[in-house]
Amino acid sequence: MSQKVLDKILESKIIAIVRGISSDKIISLVQAMLDGGICCVEVTFDQSSEEKAKDTLVSISKIKEHFGEKVMVGAGTVLTVEQVHKAVEAGAEYIISPNTDLEVIRETKKLDKVSIPGALTPSEAVAAYNAGADIIKLFPAGVFGASYIKAVKAPLKHIPITAVGGVSPDNIAGFIKAGAVGAGVGGNLVSAKLVDEGKFDEIAAIAKEYVDAIRGL
Repeated sequence: MSQKVLDKILESKIIAIVRGISSDKIISLVQAMLDGGICCVEVTFDQSSEEKAKDTLVSISKIKEHFGEKVMVGAGTVLTVEQVHKAVEAGAEYIISPNTDLEVIRETKKLDKVSIPGALTPSEAVAAYNAGADIIKLFPAGVFGASYIKAVKAPLKHIPITAVGGVSPDNIAGFIKAGAVGAGVGGNLVSAKLVDEGKFDEIAAIAKEYVDAIRGL
């Protein structure tokens, strides 16, 4: 199953990062992104409270139940082995972290799920990849720019890297041309303000901008 999910992530190139959106609005939000052409969605764990962390699991379950295989859902900001298990039980097909935690990577692979840990340096990227990571999330990509990805990829051509942090419709193509296999997109796409105002058509339009920006790359 993990190979099929990985292929879908690599094919679609964009993972929408959902942060701070309550589970009661998740279906409308994901539908808007699907309407715009984005079918991979990461729901992040809010580590600030147990209640919010539980709501992440509710959102993942709802997406899985409602959309089935139309949407590839993953969990983000996964920091512990326990959270890996909880996310997978809820229906997460891939596990994303902001950091390189070898235990989290190994547990994810043991459960036959796609592993996308965060790294910044070549040392972290190699350590994560050697532990079994499928894709390395270079974070924060926006601070370092496409030229940094190009430089890291020069000696590490064999390691798939995705750009996360500060990715916009204007710069996403640059990251992919620099060697990234895709990008994770958060606040620039999944605006809590637009969700609160019920402007899901605007979110769909922004999603389409991202998709159009990398069409043919």
